[in-house]
Amino acid sequence: MSSDRSLSPVRAAYDELVARGSLTPDPAQVDAARELDRVLADLVATRPRKRFGIFETSPQAVRGLYLHGEVGRGKTMLMDLFFAAVPFREKRRVHFHEFMDEVHAGIAAFRKSPRGKNDDADPVEAVTRPILKSGLRLLCLDEFHVHDIANAMLLDRLFSKLFAGGVTLVATSNVVPDGLYKDGLNRQLFLPFIALLKEKTVVADLPSQQDYRRLKFAGQSVYAFGTGPEVKAAMDGMWLRITGGEPGVPGVVESIGREIPVPLVAMGAARFGFADLCEKPLGTRDFVRIAHQFDSLVLDDVPQMDRTRSDAAKRFILLIDSLYDRGVKLAASFAVPLEQLGADDKTAFEFQRTLSRLTEMQSEEYLAKGLRDFEARRP
Repeated sequence: MSSDRSLSPVRAAYDELVARGSLTPDPAQVDAARELDRVLADLVATRPRKRFGIFETSPQAVRGLYLHGEVGRGKTMLMDLFFAAVPFREKRRVHFHEFMDEVHAGIAAFRKSPRGKNDDADPVEAVTRPILKSGLRLLCLDEFHVHDIANAMLLDRLFSKLFAGGVTLVATSNVVPDGLYKDGLNRQLFLPFIALLKEKTVVADLPSQQDYRRLKFAGQSVYAFGTGPEVKAAMDGMWLRITGGEPGVPGVVESIGREIPVPLVAMGAARFGFADLCEKPLGTRDFVRIAHQFDSLVLDDVPQMDRTRSDAAKRFILLIDSLYDRGVKLAASFAVPLEQLGADDKTAFEFQRTLSRLTEMQSEEYLAKGLRDFEARRP
């Protein structure tokens, strides 16, 4: 198939990464790129025209894609290439559980409103109306996986309205549609959604003999200690290994209506300085968003922490908890050995748990495991 960028932008971007040596060519990934190009071409061909900023015709949903495969097979990388290639603004990409968390929060707010107390009130209509009114055409959901009965009972009505309103779904998952909510309570009520999902998306497998994410860390020392050019060089080398040689570009993480700057983003990984995360007004929800968005993180210049850095130490504890709970791979440089990082009396107990987790996070066993899938915590 031609890799002409105008006809097959996802495949062309994939081929460029292969040509640079950032990726090893994989026939299964090529097939997935072809399906993503099909969705992209259909979206462009059916894009409604705008006049004076208003759509002249209603958005039309096209058949999307549900891409499933085991961890480390390249689903997130392919989604990155696809989303970047979509040439219009009426698109959104978000982790599945974070999207559902927003939906539940919207439903709860509607039910507390005067209108939500009416007998004929429809909370699903209330949360989908603003989404459709925004003109959203493409919804990309990472890691589609249903554990929660509250999500399971909601999905059919929610996505029926989104599809009817012209929204196209592209999703990645570790499981086939028939494996969603497996053995869940009242699963028979969930089956209509599985049928809807199969109708509105092409279900594609991404088989592979390699876990590419695991290969990045095999046999590597992921921590460096001290300061100076040698430590920086070690972190630079680790970054390029994780990204396949891609230097990265600045990015952002959307979190609760604001944007967290990311100094470098490439191939599903992010690179931050300690000050970027732990000396800024960030909290648990921000760190959870970061842990959901990236499978690997490089953290530079972690200092020794004493009572003058109490707030930064608390954020560092929350950051490591979020990365550990998710199974994110961490490469980091520390000014001193782990046992000398220190903490004040207020955080001493929590800091000991953090040191234990940091020790585990550099182990072969931790680095060999995939990301952990868990429901977003609703307040």
